[in-house]
Amino acid sequence: MRFMAMASSLALFFLLHLHFITAVPTIQPVLTVASTSRAPPSAASLLSHTFYHRTCPDAEGIIHRKVLAWIQKDFTLAPALIRLHFHDCAVRGCDASILLNYRRSERSAFASKTLRGFSVIDDIKAELERKCPKTVSCSDILTAAARDATILAGGPFWEVPFGRKDGRISIAAEAEKVPQGHENVTALIDYFHHLGLDVLDLVALSGAHTIGRAACHTFQDRLYNFNRTRKPDPILKPPFLNLLRRQCKKAMDLVFLDATTPKMFDTAYFKNLQKKLGLLATDQALFSDERTSSFVDLMANQPFLFDSQFSASMVKLGNVGVLTRKNEGEIRVNCNFVNPRRRK
Repeated sequence: MRFMAMASSLALFFLLHLHFITAVPTIQPVLTVASTSRAPPSAASLLSHTFYHRTCPDAEGIIHRKVLAWIQKDFTLAPALIRLHFHDCAVRGCDASILLNYRRSERSAFASKTLRGFSVIDDIKAELERKCPKTVSCSDILTAAARDATILAGGPFWEVPFGRKDGRISIAAEAEKVPQGHENVTALIDYFHHLGLDVLDLVALSGAHTIGRAACHTFQDRLYNFNRTRKPDPILKPPFLNLLRRQCKKAMDLVFLDATTPKMFDTAYFKNLQKKLGLLATDQALFSDERTSSFVDLMANQPFLFDSQFSASMVKLGNVGVLTRKNEGEIRVNCNFVNPRRRK
């Protein structure tokens, strides 16, 4: 039996390793055979790690120093920036549409009510406009800020390719479709598939819940009326249930997503799921569903594997629906508003 378990574990490891390799974008050869039906390059392939080296060489340095200064004052901004980046990319792609601040924009949606980090992005943008006017997009700033926030929380580093442009459209109704903690695993898989992400990305990116907090209204049904039974979720152990009930006096009260190491970017989130200590129903479901549970087990026990896959999945997330061509988007001067139309 021990040999069979070991063989099964090794097989799963190699499956994940193969999945990880295929998830990393490949570099296309420079020289190709001429073709009359050559497809245009994808928008994401037009991003570049050296995009600002000539026009704003200290862009990444400015972003990092600003993020560091803000997080040193308030650590909760680290998970807030990662979440803000996800909410941006999950609606219309990574185009900074979540930052647009007007009536009925994504930012005004109920699903966006607890989003934070807008002041951090505004501060970074103001500094970049002083140093490199009309050069660095808000979407690139948010993408790099999420990476730097991860690092400052103890998470992994990854290279961010740049060259995104900012979108001009932001609709509150579209933001309400972002997962809010009540969905089943099938709905989550379908939503991630819609973004061009797979099951492994779903599990890895959910690992961002190793830091951060959730509003009580996102899981309150688990405490009192799970699936309209007028009883708590039977998975919740009494000590954990009682703790959550004490912490949730109001719907908008905040509770740490990771009950054990809430300020460390580590694998405790996955270990908590194994112990039935997941806060959101969507989190705990990842361990109970056979399509995702094996990945949860692997990441719980392999910190390096989690860091590597989280980095790869964040790169994929940052490439979702990007605007890179000349006739797409703009470089906003103020991240809160689209640029004024030029008079002809």
